[in-house]
Amino acid sequence: MDSPIRVLIVDDDALVRAGLSMMLAGAEDLTVVGDVADGTEVIPAVNELRPDVVLMDIRMPRMDGLAATERLRARREPPEIIILTTFDSDDHILRAMRAGASGFLLKHTPPPEIIRAIRQVAAGEPMLSPAVMRKMMSYVADTGVDPRRDRARALLDRLSEGERAVAALVGRGRTNSEIGRELSLSVATVKAYVSRLLTKLELNNRVQIALLVHDAGLTEPTE
Repeated sequence: MDSPIRVLIVDDDALVRAGLSMMLAGAEDLTVVGDVADGTEVIPAVNELRPDVVLMDIRMPRMDGLAATERLRARREPPEIIILTTFDSDDHILRAMRAGASGFLLKHTPPPEIIRAIRQVAAGEPMLSPAVMRKMMSYVADTGVDPRRDRARALLDRLSEGERAVAALVGRGRTNSEIGRELSLSVATVKAYVSRLLTKLELNNRVQIALLVHDAGLTEPTE
């Protein structure tokens, strides 16, 4: 049996931490290795506990979850991060994704979906819900002429035709297996493409690839 996925909970509400711990205890393939109450405690906790996935609140008194995510993702081999919050503004979602979070969930998300999201990001797949994808597309549509779009297109111009096709499908929220089916590639080949994309584009994870593709306005189906 594979080792369970190690989870760290970060939330300033003790009741929320306790509730999440109890909920995740029901999943045999997950284990809560600890919980902390503020973003300032995240780095020491990660150093000590070595979680695979961090469930991160946004609003905390000394350091918010977005700043803590930025600090954590700047490290070598950081854990995956899911933002779990009561706030779903476009600004929060986009800041979380730019900071390097692999997922964004609201606290009223049903427990089975939270557990599925943890498993998904631990396996290297982002948790891009349809609601988040809609907000991303709305953001791109509303920005009009934006230097960010020009920068995104310049970065994507670095890619080969095959890499660009994979990037476009990542931007549409496709999993590795779905990309493989659409492009007639093995999952291992898709993973290799994604690794090259992260290196060439100097990004941390698939969510940031997706956001870059949306910034560039390249979300139409590939031919």
